Amino acid sequence: MSRWEVALVRAALVWLVVTGALGVVATVSPALGGILRTTHAHVGTVGFFLSLVMGVAYWMMPRPGGIRQERLEAVTFWLLHGGLALRVVAEPAWRVTLASGWSTALLASALAQLAAMLVFALAMRARVVTADEVKRRRARAATA
Repeated sequence: MSRWEVALVRAALVWLVVTGALGVVATVSPALGGILRTTHAHVGTVGFFLSLVMGVAYWMMPRPGGIRQERLEAVTFWLLHGGLALRVVAEPAWRVTLASGWSTALLASALAQLAAMLVFALAMRARVVTADEVKRRRARAATA
């Protein structure tokens, strides 16, 4: 595994714990439930599940011709987790204050996460090929 594949999987585990902690806070303090509900769901879905899927996919999906995508992995990691960290702060703050600055930060977080998904999709596009294409690329790489 590359360091970015490891980082995506380890970050997923951190977000799993954060998801559980937000759930406990929302349960213990029902007044915070409405403020944290969407953030809690987003942290679990994007932070845990999507990060885990991305890390494992980068690790396990075939690399036709031996392609390495560490830059794309790094960009995916920083956009996804930077955007999510911003959301964890901005969304509850926006729900409490309704200040336009927080809504702008929330939009920025969403755009960063969407960009991470686009980078990931482009990276996976290079890997999702037929077995014949894998053989052709391996043969080309062996003769180069």
